[in-house]
Amino acid sequence: MTSSARPALDGLDLPALERFFTERVPGFSGRLSAELLEGGRSNLTYLLTDGDHRWVLRRPPLGGLTPSAHDMAREYRVIAALGGSGVPVAHAVEFGDDTVLGVPFSVVDYVEGAVIRTTAQLHALPGGGIERCAYGLVDVLARLHAVEPAAVGLSGFSRPQGYLGRQISRWLDQWTRVRTRPLADLDTLHAKLSAACPAESAASIVHGDYRIDNAILDPDGPGTVRAIVDWELATLGDPLADLGLHLAYSDPAFAPVLAGSAASTSDRLPAAGELAQHYADASGRDLSRLGFYLGLGYFKIAVIAEGIHARFRQGVTRGSGFDSAGDAVAPLVAAGLRATAKL
Repeated sequence: MTSSARPALDGLDLPALERFFTERVPGFSGRLSAELLEGGRSNLTYLLTDGDHRWVLRRPPLGGLTPSAHDMAREYRVIAALGGSGVPVAHAVEFGDDTVLGVPFSVVDYVEGAVIRTTAQLHALPGGGIERCAYGLVDVLARLHAVEPAAVGLSGFSRPQGYLGRQISRWLDQWTRVRTRPLADLDTLHAKLSAACPAESAASIVHGDYRIDNAILDPDGPGTVRAIVDWELATLGDPLADLGLHLAYSDPAFAPVLAGSAASTSDRLPAAGELAQHYADASGRDLSRLGFYLGLGYFKIAVIAEGIHARFRQGVTRGSGFDSAGDAVAPLVAAGLRATAKL
């Protein structure tokens, strides 16, 4: 089959990528095949192979773009910086600007392992595996937050001062760009977060979307994380924002965002309070204002879910399971209001 006769994949230009790989990727054999990987609800993720090697390419979605939410250069830079830091990440291969595919994209080595996306996959883990997986993820989160940004070349990665205030403003701005319906409760949650914004912890590297299906696990030991993926929202800021978001993902209200079967919402996982205590023990951080960080996590997830819903309505999503994301928005906002009730 000639290159021009290969099945087309939306968002990829294989001949252009082959020219790019020939120039920039050592050992490339000269011909690529690709498939869309399931799981992503924001950037598009593809598995590439030349028959001898496998890579993962990430690029922004085909439509519904919002400022700062699909920053491929940011994602690539933090993965490259964390290589060798003790935080498990894929090996960074190359970054491509918009002259190749029309949008920026990143290429990393493929990491063999298990990705737990559904409750069925989680519940299939052998005895004790669910708990080991949950606490292993929290241990890696604490390890990430212990990395000194300057030590890995990220001292100028972003402006950590005022991070929480910017997050509150930024996600409201994202909401105004993607919303498909009015939601007064979201405005109320935004106002509560703005009024209760705490003094920030010392700046750490923040993943920005830390949950179980953004991790590749060792199939023989689910407590071992081989790579954390999807760093598009990474920045320098308050590490407790990562924890609050991670815990918010455990709420059943999040399940519709991942087609109703999100592994993070399983009732067989340790309770959110137990995970929070494990993080406190591992990191030594004060969690007395955890309600704020939970509320911020719910606020952010609700806006992300609305963005997915908006792209689905526009017909620019690729893959399955996008039709239910909009159902999660109002319940997530309601959970955020409950989390912040005592602030």
